[in-house]
Formats: sequence, C-alpha cells, structure tokens
Amino acid sequence: MGLFVFLPLILPLTAHPIARLAEQHLHPRTGTRLLTGLSLVLAVCSTLCLALLVVAGTARLPGNPLPDAWAAPEVRAVVPYDEVTGSAALIALLAALTACALALVREARLRLRTRRALAGLPGAHPTVLPDPEPYAYALPGRPGRIVVSRAMLESLDADERHALLAHEQAHLDGRHHRLLLAVRLAACLNPLLRPLRSAVAYGTERWADEEAALAVGDRRLTARAVGRAALSSRSGPALGLAFAGPAPGPVPRRVAALLGPAPSPRRLPPAMTRPGLAFLMATTGAAASAASSANAALTLLLVLKAATPL
Repeated sequence: MGLFVFLPLILPLTAHPIARLAEQHLHPRTGTRLLTGLSLVLAVCSTLCLALLVVAGTARLPGNPLPDAWAAPEVRAVVPYDEVTGSAALIALLAALTACALALVREARLRLRTRRALAGLPGAHPTVLPDPEPYAYALPGRPGRIVVSRAMLESLDADERHALLAHEQAHLDGRHHRLLLAVRLAACLNPLLRPLRSAVAYGTERWADEEAALAVGDRRLTARAVGRAALSSRSGPALGLAFAGPAPGPVPRRVAALLGPAPSPRRLPPAMTRPGLAFLMATTGAAASAASSANAALTLLLVLKAATPL
C-alpha cells in the first residue's frame, strides 16, 4: 500500500474550493447534491483506509483478535511504521465511529421527542401550536409535517405566510433531512469534510428559498418573508433539530440572493472558470481517493491471502 494509503485521509481538502464557490456559481439544488455526493465518497474512502491501517498495523498488538499469520513481516511491510500508524488509525477509527453513533442517537432522540410532543395534536397541515415564541420547522416522516407557532404566523402577513410554508414544504419534498444527516456523518468520519457540511446546510436553505419563490411567484416577497421570519425567531427556542434544517443561518446572504436574479439551472459550471476548475479538482480528488482506497484494499487482501496458511 505504501504512502498511497494515507492519501484518502487528506484528499477531502480538494473539495474545499468548490464548497466555497458552489454558493455563488451553482444552483442550490445542484450544489447541495454535488457536495453531499463528494462528502459521502470521500468519507467512505478515508474510513476504509483507516480500517486497512488498523488491520495491517495492529496485528502484532497483544490481545488482538486477528490471525497470527497477519503479523508476518510481509504484511507489516505494506504499511510504513506499521505499529505507530496502526495504533493511531485505531484511535482515529474508534473516535470517528463513536461520533457517528452519538450523532445518530441524538437525531433519533430529537425526532422521537418531537413526535411524542405532537402525538396528541390533530394531523393538520400545517400543525399550528399556540406558542408565544415564533418558530417554524419541517418534521420528516410518513407523512411529514410542518410545525409552526401561532406567534410566527402572526408576525407575517398572508402572502409571507404562504412563502414560509412553501419554504418548509420544500425541505420535506427535497428530503433535506437526509442530505444534512449524510454530511454530518461524513464530517464525523473525516473532520476535513466540515466545510462541506456547512455548505450543504446553507445550500438546503437556499434550495428551499428558491422553491418557495417559485411557489409564490415573487422573489421579493420570499426575501421579505425570510428576513421577517428570521428577525422574529431570534428570540425563539433553539430547537436543534438536524432533520428540520439548520438555524436561520446567514440570512443577509439568502435575502440578497433572492433579491437578485434566479440562479441558472445549469447542472455543471463551465470548464475554464474558477468554479469549473474547482469542480474538476474536487471530482479528481474523489476519484483519486476511490482509486487509492481500492488499490490499498486489493493490495492488503492479496498480501493477507499469501501470508495465511492453507
């Protein structure tokens, strides 16, 4: 495997430029899906390489469950500084898997707690709660629900309420909770993917903004609804619902985007531009990560097969 096994651990850096440029140069729907896909590929490849380092580097540790033949010199030779890298990879892998498990548990608890709180209420769409604090969120499920407080509705006029509800419905229709959870888990597996997680969180909000603007047919109205809802909810409760979308986020940028022209539906950026080169760098990094991890896995498999007695 050599030093190539370490490449997938740092190749997420190649996706940072497109994470910064996607906001200005890609349609939110396209950018969000692209960054989510890149995050998953890069996270899986880096995790696989960590697992390979653990296998090749910890075979000689006392008490390990691996076959004795896997501690042969030819197996250890495939990883530079096998004992040090193997122990470090084991710690990193356990930390990453623990972070993923905690994120999943927290997500499940929040969703269960929210559904229990809404269990006795009629299944109206949207579900209006007589709460003096202004808030609104999308609760996925079968079926999904939009939950909004009466205080939030009272802070908006009729047209703005329509835009707000269209925004939350877009979160449900686009399955944004799945994208957010995917990039959160990817960032748990490799912290270098955190910029992509932030970009996807913002992208889902912009995606929902654009869908709401299409639904109401007025971008300025949608911008006004986004701004007023954000100002009203600043004193509201911090719901912390990952599946309901992030906090209001950088609202001025969202409002400015809605006051400008609608983003182009072009799926990919032009080749000889900054976003095009950033896209090429990111996809090349993802392909190199996949190739490196596949090569490392195949190499280790062949060496282990040769070292294991029949």
